[in-house]
Amino acid sequence: MEKSPKTGAQIYGYTVCIVSVITFLICISTLLNAFFDLQDPLHSGYNLPGSPSLVTYENYRIDILKNLPKSDDSASLLPDEQTLRAMYEAALNDKITSVKSQANRTIIISLVLIAICVTLFATHWRWIRKMNKSEN
Repeated sequence: MEKSPKTGAQIYGYTVCIVSVITFLICISTLLNAFFDLQDPLHSGYNLPGSPSLVTYENYRIDILKNLPKSDDSASLLPDEQTLRAMYEAALNDKITSVKSQANRTIIISLVLIAICVTLFATHWRWIRKMNKSEN
């Protein structure tokens, strides 16, 4: 049984094509997740345990009140309504801005990787087909 000198090149070409397809599929999944995060930035991402809920101001206020230390002067630690509302708005805007920024970054990276995968797959697939036709 005689081995073709092109066997190594074919293995390389098929390997690049397989890796390109796998990377493409992973990037599509990541891209879809980023689009979902953009649609609802408030409910996406990971929330640290114990962090106040940002769904509504009332939920935020209750969570802040629950986390106050239990003492006789805890009423003096409670911010007034206007300050608490400003804290909520700042936390809400920070969460939305952070998730949107991360989602946009993920979208750009995924699109670049998809373009690279398509290019690598197309060039190597054509190269392998051309090499197989020249053998026959």
